[in-house]
Amino acid sequence: MTLVRHGGGPIAVARAYASQVHPVFMLPPVATALFGAALAGQFDPVVALVYATAAFFAVYTAHVKDGFVDFHLRDEDDDHPMTKRGCRLGLAVATAGFLACLVALAVLATPLSVALALPMWLIGYLHAPQFDTNPVTTTLGYPVGIGLCLLGGYAAQTGTLAAAPLSLAAVFVVVLGGVKIIDDAKDYEYDRSIDKRTVAVALGRRRSRSLAIAALAVGLFAVVPLTVTEVLPPASPVASVAFGVVAAIAVGKDSTTATMLLVRGAYLFLAGLLVAVFFRPLAGIPLPDITVLGPYTYLATEVLFGSAALALLVWAGRAATWRAARTVAVVYPVAYVWDWYTLEVGVFSIPMRTGIELLGIPLEEHIFMIVVPALVLGIHETLHPRSARAEKESDAK
Repeated sequence: MTLVRHGGGPIAVARAYASQVHPVFMLPPVATALFGAALAGQFDPVVALVYATAAFFAVYTAHVKDGFVDFHLRDEDDDHPMTKRGCRLGLAVATAGFLACLVALAVLATPLSVALALPMWLIGYLHAPQFDTNPVTTTLGYPVGIGLCLLGGYAAQTGTLAAAPLSLAAVFVVVLGGVKIIDDAKDYEYDRSIDKRTVAVALGRRRSRSLAIAALAVGLFAVVPLTVTEVLPPASPVASVAFGVVAAIAVGKDSTTATMLLVRGAYLFLAGLLVAVFFRPLAGIPLPDITVLGPYTYLATEVLFGSAALALLVWAGRAATWRAARTVAVVYPVAYVWDWYTLEVGVFSIPMRTGIELLGIPLEEHIFMIVVPALVLGIHETLHPRSARAEKESDAK
């Protein structure tokens, strides 16, 4: 029996097995395993490469098994380079390579790294047909594998886990989960026709896209409090900003284009975090001190965020601006009483202000009570724009 379906000889066999190496999906696990090692500080490159190789074999197993199931068992794919026997041999060789890496980790590293590596292969092997029909496992399989790559890469160097790798692993799982939801939506029609329960099929295209955007937003923002609490180095949010720009462009595109952009944005995110962790470019540099503005400090921040609120509302349209103005006018009396009372009883104080008071509270607080709801409404109107017809109906009422 032959190993390949097209051609013959060693070159055809080599090409068939090489076709199962997909750089787009192979590079992130390998790079993340090395990133986990870098996160540990000074690391043993041999141990790092062994764990990265284990990640490679786990993902290779997933690709071969997925192709075997989709073509030979489900008849979903139009073609596949390997026969059933070739697929089984590929699975055997990949598994043997993975087990060799486990043995090497047991000798060179720690039992914890072995325990974290083993689930990577299980996720890859069980991806099809066990995991890829359930909305949760089909979405989180690859992201969880990436998280294990990071944790195992770190544990292989240190023998323990810490807040930084655990936090970053969680960030990667959430962010890549959002990317995976959008990626699966590419095959919405086909998956629905065969009752394959991806998130897009289970929730529908619109709600699944909203869930994906929420996951991306939560994951990227999580880097900020992790940096504030000094779990991550100071430059880490720069990686979130870079990926955030790509994500902002991607979410308005079709699923195929959005996935292409987000995958590349994920590379940028990982690279940014690697630079932040390994080189720590902003370490020791203090935050900008805007209190040099003296009594105008608070006012300056309100001008900044007020300008942002105004820009968003103008972008949303005249009707949106008027709706926001009416809402702010209704909210203002409630905010005024609340603000006056909290200041009167000493709940908080405002040292960096002009000292000008109006109706019993600082001038800055009056502005604050306009700027904050206006900014919230500006963001809301931008995220949920109304159609022209809805605008006309709203004006008519």
